[in-house]
Amino acid sequence: MKSALLWVIMTAIVCGLVLGILYGLVGKVDFTVRHLSSPVTNFPSTWTGFSNSQPCNAASGATQCAAYLAPASSEKTWTIRTTFPEYVVALATIVGSVLFAFFGGIGIACLPLGLIFSFIRRPKAVITRSQYIKEATELGKKARELKKTADALHQEERSGNKGRKWRKNVKAVEKELLLLEEDMKALEEMYPQGEKAETAWALTVLGYLAKLVLGVVGLIVSVAWVAHIVIYLLIDPPLSPFLNEVFIKLDDVWGLLGTAAFAFFCFYLLLAVIAGAMMVGMRLVFVTIHPMKWGGTLMNSFLFNVGLILLCSISVIQFCATAFGYYAQATAAQEIFGHTLESLRGIKYLYRYNLFQYAFVILAGVTFVYYAAFGWRKRKPRGRLVLSN
Repeated sequence: MKSALLWVIMTAIVCGLVLGILYGLVGKVDFTVRHLSSPVTNFPSTWTGFSNSQPCNAASGATQCAAYLAPASSEKTWTIRTTFPEYVVALATIVGSVLFAFFGGIGIACLPLGLIFSFIRRPKAVITRSQYIKEATELGKKARELKKTADALHQEERSGNKGRKWRKNVKAVEKELLLLEEDMKALEEMYPQGEKAETAWALTVLGYLAKLVLGVVGLIVSVAWVAHIVIYLLIDPPLSPFLNEVFIKLDDVWGLLGTAAFAFFCFYLLLAVIAGAMMVGMRLVFVTIHPMKWGGTLMNSFLFNVGLILLCSISVIQFCATAFGYYAQATAAQEIFGHTLESLRGIKYLYRYNLFQYAFVILAGVTFVYYAAFGWRKRKPRGRLVLSN
């Protein structure tokens, strides 16, 4: 408790100082405006002097307002200080956007494909009792080996040996433990036991069929998301409002239908972030694995995923406010994330040139190609766990 309290206090102090200094120095918004002016004339007694060819006063000798002929030099920068809450949200959006572009770009491809390939790799039939005993014996040996290795690492931790190699070995043990749990679950599915074994097998088959359906629906949503980003955000001017028009037409059918679809597409991005974090954690050493399992999720995994969702939720709102700008126009989210964020000193260029959207689409494309090429294959049996000395 003492260590945790010290970390919280120090983190709060450092974050408060950083936010306060940055807000004092660059917490301003620069809006590009055009200074317009025009002379006036006396209020006429009749309107006969106005027509389509001369809609405004002609005091300056022109048939349009003098403001219409304003030169390019009339452009000026209007600087105002943003509010502190908006500035905090803007900085949090940057951190969340980096995580969202990385994990979300990977997850939006591997989330539906993972469900589809899970159906492809499903067990086709129930195995015999002798096969079950053989596989269970092998899993038992691996479990004992993992237990012995974990005890050795625990002894190293107690002695204060927590260097880079120790962390690498812990990550290897965590990965092996997760894969062992997956093998155990797969073995239980292939050899259901008890009085309701036939019912359990039927539910297993239905579960994989549900994964196939959800995977196909998710693939459609993922393709729609990527297509919408390219069509509406990356091409200037946009080729089509695309999903914006879909939401508007759904609102015409029923008032909350478009809003529900909007919320679904936003929530899908958060699911993609969690799926991307899980996939990256399985393959990169510096990212910790935090799986979410029904009835078997550790507290640190809960906290990690909740923190990731909280950080990325602001970025998802900003991302959706930009991607669905036509649908979300004249809303508070559009005002904060559309106008203020894109004009804030120091960070406006990150959003003005769609850097995070480009990163998101590129990672989604690379992940889709990689997962489509290798993700459908069954995992090869693993040999003995080898740790760094």
